[in-house]
Amino acid sequence: MKASSQNVFEDLGFSRDEAAHLQLRAAMMNRLIAEIERQGLTQASAAKRMGVTQPRVSDLMRGKMHLFSIDTLVSLMWLMGLSVDFKVRKVA
Repeated sequence: MKASSQNVFEDLGFSRDEAAHLQLRAAMMNRLIAEIERQGLTQASAAKRMGVTQPRVSDLMRGKMHLFSIDTLVSLMWLMGLSVDFKVRKVA
């Protein structure tokens, strides 16, 4: 059995760069979903707060990663009162 790469997307066969991109988007989406839930918002109220439609929030809540760019997620997080920090490190 092959050891895990610590990135489920890489383990699923995505290239290292695509897997890193997907992992980042997934983490951002998970944090955004958690904040919507923490605030007890309905999809409609979250949509109003973020300036998007309720179906767009539904896509977010259902994990449709292919519909959200990193730029879009950063904007949505800011509108939900979250800031985004990042760190750069050497790839092993």
